[in-house]
Amino acid sequence: MTLGRKMTRRQFGLAAAATAAGLTVLPRHVLGGPGFVAPSATVNVAIVGCGGQGRTNARSLFNQADARIIAVADPRDQADYSPYYYKGEAGRLPVLREIQQRYEKDDKSFKCADYLDFRRMLDKEKDVDAVLCATPDHWHAFVTLTAMRRGKHVYCEKPLTHNIFEARLVAKTASETGVATQMGNQGRSTSSHALTCAWIWNGAIGDVTEAHAWSSAGAWSSGRGRPKDTPPVPAGFDWNLWLGPKPDRPYHPAYAPYNWRGWWAFGTGAAGDMMVHNIDPVFAALELDKRLPTTVECVQTEFVDDEVIAPGNHVVWSYAAAGGRPPLVIHWYDGKLRPQRPAELEADRKVGEGDNGVIIIGTKGTIMGGGWSGSPRLIPETKMKEYQEANKGKTPSRTLPDSKGHHRDWLEACKGGRPARSRFEYGAALTEFVLLADVAVRAKQKIQWDGPAMKVTNVPAAQAFVQETYRQGWDLAKV
Repeated sequence: MTLGRKMTRRQFGLAAAATAAGLTVLPRHVLGGPGFVAPSATVNVAIVGCGGQGRTNARSLFNQADARIIAVADPRDQADYSPYYYKGEAGRLPVLREIQQRYEKDDKSFKCADYLDFRRMLDKEKDVDAVLCATPDHWHAFVTLTAMRRGKHVYCEKPLTHNIFEARLVAKTASETGVATQMGNQGRSTSSHALTCAWIWNGAIGDVTEAHAWSSAGAWSSGRGRPKDTPPVPAGFDWNLWLGPKPDRPYHPAYAPYNWRGWWAFGTGAAGDMMVHNIDPVFAALELDKRLPTTVECVQTEFVDDEVIAPGNHVVWSYAAAGGRPPLVIHWYDGKLRPQRPAELEADRKVGEGDNGVIIIGTKGTIMGGGWSGSPRLIPETKMKEYQEANKGKTPSRTLPDSKGHHRDWLEACKGGRPARSRFEYGAALTEFVLLADVAVRAKQKIQWDGPAMKVTNVPAAQAFVQETYRQGWDLAKV
C-alpha cells in the first residue's frame, strides 16, 4: 500500500519476480515508491534540528519499537542548555551519542549518520522514510517542503511555519504529496482535548461566543534592537548555515542556542510557542480551520520593536456570524497579562493552571481548562456535577477518533493508517491563526484580513509580515 503514490510497472515487475524466486526482502523504495512503509516495517527517521526539542523528540521515539533514528542533521556540534528549560547538553553530537547508545543495546553494528546540512543528509541517506523537524521556526518550511517533495513523511514542531504564506504552501504540498504529517502540538492528541471538543459539539455550553487563552511565556529577550557587540562564533557552529534563508547578520549568543524565539527574524514569540498549544481546543472545537477572522488587533503590548518580540501582548480576533453560528471573539494574552477572573469561578480556585489556560464562554455555560488542552471543567463545579449526572451513560453524538499518542499516531499514519490529528492541513490553519497575532502586533493597528486573498487590506506595509523575502539563493519553489 502507498500513500499518495502508485506502484510503477517496473516496481510491480520486480516485486513479482522476487516473489516467484522465493525472495522476501526488497528495498522499500522498490516495493512501494517514495513514502512507502510496510505496516510490519520499522520507520527509519531522520531528525533535523538537535537542540533541546530535537533531543526531546529523539527520546520519545526511543519508546516506539517500530521507529529507528538513522540520521541527524544540525549546524551546531553541541551547546550547553543548562541555563534553559531543557537542561544538559544538546546539539548534533550529544544527540548522536544518545541515539547510538540506545540502539547499540540491541544491534552492536548500528550506526547513526550525522550531517551539518539536512539537504546533504537526504541526498545521501536513501533509507530515510520520515523526517522529524525540530529546528528554529525560520527553518520549518524549508525542511518540511524539501522532505515532502522527496516523498518523506514529516513531523514538524510547532508552529508549522514562520509566516502565513509558508503555512499555506506547506498545507498545499502535504495534500499534493499524500505523505503522513503531524505538527508538534502534543495536547491535540490527548483525551482531554477530545473531551473539550465533545462537550462543545454536544451542546454542554450552548453556542460559543467568546474565548480567552494565555501563557506566561515570552521573556526570551530584553531591550530593543540588535546586540551591538560581535563575539566570535563558537567552534563547531556553522553560523551561516544556521541563518539559512535569513539575511546575513553577525553571530550573537542572544540568538542561539535558545533565545531565537524572541526575535522576529527567527521566531514567532509566545504566539508560536504557546498559543498554538493553549488555543487549540477552541480552534478545533469551533472548526476555525474552516472559518476565517475579519479583523485582528493587538490591544495591549509592552512595546513594538523591529527586532525584538515583546514579552507581553493581548491580541483579539473577531469573527462574523456564519453557518448558523453567532459572532465570535477570541483573546490571547502572554507574559504577565491575563483575562479577567470568571465571575462564576469559586473563590478558592485558580484561573486555569495559573501560567497557562483557556476559558471558553457559551450561551449556556463556561469551560475552563489548563495549558496544552489539559484538565477541562465546566465552572462552577456545581455545573460540572449537574452535567455529569444528566449525561451519565449517554454516548456523545460526536467525538474525535481515539488517539494512541502524538508520535504513535504519526508513525501509524506513515505505515498507511489514518491521518494524525494534527496533520499539516490542520496544523497550517492553526499556525495561520496564531501568526495573525504577530502580524497585528507588528502592524501597530487593527488589521482587516481578507483570508481568501491572504491579504491585509487596510495596512499595505503589513503584507511583508504575511509573506517574507529571503536572501538570494533561497526559493521555496525550488527546495
